[in-house]
Amino acid sequence: MEIVYRKRFMLFSGSANPELARDVAEELGVRLGKVEMSRFANTEVYARPSESVRGVDCFVIQSHAPEINFHIMEQLILIDALKRASAHRITAVVPFFGYARADKKVLPREPISARLMSDLFLAAGADRIVSIDLHTGQIQGFSPNPFDHLTALPIITDYLQDRLKGPTTIVSPDAGGVKRAEKYARYLDAYVAFVHKRREADVHNRSEALTVVGQVRGRHAVIVDDIIDTAGTVVSAARLLRKKGAKSVIAAATHPVLSPPAVDRLKKAPIDEVVVTDTLPVRGDAKRFDKLTRLSIASVLAEALQAIFLDSSVSAIFLGDNA
Repeated sequence: MEIVYRKRFMLFSGSANPELARDVAEELGVRLGKVEMSRFANTEVYARPSESVRGVDCFVIQSHAPEINFHIMEQLILIDALKRASAHRITAVVPFFGYARADKKVLPREPISARLMSDLFLAAGADRIVSIDLHTGQIQGFSPNPFDHLTALPIITDYLQDRLKGPTTIVSPDAGGVKRAEKYARYLDAYVAFVHKRREADVHNRSEALTVVGQVRGRHAVIVDDIIDTAGTVVSAARLLRKKGAKSVIAAATHPVLSPPAVDRLKKAPIDEVVVTDTLPVRGDAKRFDKLTRLSIASVLAEALQAIFLDSSVSAIFLGDNA
């Protein structure tokens, strides 16, 4: 008996960022899979696919946006439901990976929560994880299953190329982000600089920019980072760059977390433009302001998911810069 196997692709979305999921589905020319989702009276999560997934390659897209713990559980429960419904392969698509900053121990008895996140996806039944611009690349090593690390670099640099006229310096807001800044500089034919800052290990979301290492006077300065959370780091760096004679300052980051008081800080900061992507939703007037520019990541994400489904190269899409 000869059996011809046909692969099937289905994309499911959690409730954190349905706009991005719809855009990815449109890029792929597919519809989103139907999911029944609700909460019990005690806030427990319920998620169930409303159609057969037997033998299907399923992709579950969910950004870990506030309420972050709820959205993580929602994705895990949906993955578990798909596994129990005999899905052939399940890929957890996590544009913004929760707890990524807890990737190592800084103080005694601290958790490594990013490792725990990888273990949870494995336990739920995910065969593969896809994320965009992780806080550190080492998080890929926390999972024994394939982990595709994508980047928004081509989307952001294409936009900046049209905006920047004249000598430019790409600035990392700390020494740990210099490798990221070098990648941006290579695309934009720019210099590289970094900000030396002081951060207290036992105080979250607080740092102080001390000095700039690199040439910024009379040049356009672009601060690049993976996230903007409370914006303390980027605003402190922007003030220092202006003080050192930067001609203009743009802040570019993949993930707009924008926890309070980020918006107020960015409005008042000496920053000409804040460039982010739509890996996280920016809903309501409270998070929107004139300086903010959001770029769509949907095309890059769709191309990567198609490559995974077809078992072709993902790194070829990013010319190796997704490692």
